[in-house]
Amino acid sequence: MEWIELTSEEQLQQIKQKQGYSIIFKHSTRCSISLFAKKRVEQDWAELPPNTEVYYLDLLNYRPISSAIADIFQVYHQSPQLLLIKNGECIYETSHGEINVTDTVEQMTL
Repeated sequence: MEWIELTSEEQLQQIKQKQGYSIIFKHSTRCSISLFAKKRVEQDWAELPPNTEVYYLDLLNYRPISSAIADIFQVYHQSPQLLLIKNGECIYETSHGEINVTDTVEQMTL
């Protein structure tokens, strides 16, 4: 599995229209907590279903997209933050030290 770089609002619209699951990980490249959360996600890739699209947003370079995520998916902006999207709706979000793949996968089986 590889990160899909999130660089445009058009991609957000595609995620919003997609059937199935997508994950958005919002990352601040200057934050050690964010770096730790990103590494934890990467360590546990194998737990994710193989067809899950996992998007990576560099907050420092694409701040307007982060604001669009908050509006489109009705979540409060945080960093780092992980959103689980199912059929265009955010069904789970977590942030900071709480980010982990195991809990995310659990939400996919409810």
